[in-house]
Amino acid sequence: MKQTSSITGYHAHVYFGETTAEQARTLCQKAAEQFGVQMGRMHPKNVGPHPRWSCQLAASPEQFAKLLPWLALNREGLIVFAHPETGDALADHRDHGIWLGAGLPLDLSIFS
Repeated sequence: MKQTSSITGYHAHVYFGETTAEQARTLCQKAAEQFGVQMGRMHPKNVGPHPRWSCQLAASPEQFAKLLPWLALNREGLIVFAHPETGDALADHRDHGIWLGAGLPLDLSIFS
């Protein structure tokens, strides 16, 4: 396995469904306001390796140190998948992921 030397940022993907879309939007908007993280689009379809609809929060390492504990306490049942950005997308998703709630299988085939 390749040695990873630096993390340039993090992504937190908040998963939602038809009945939890507004809950996820509110959570992501609050995170963006409170921590200054970048909120991506609400994707009402599976995007990339993600097995559910999602919204991405992009954070610096400093922001993530505060964001992750807040998400753990405020996600209200939503599943969150977070990972570092090291330049190795496969390893970031496969080996370095952090789950809040149930872990789900990712479609890693997009990285080959």
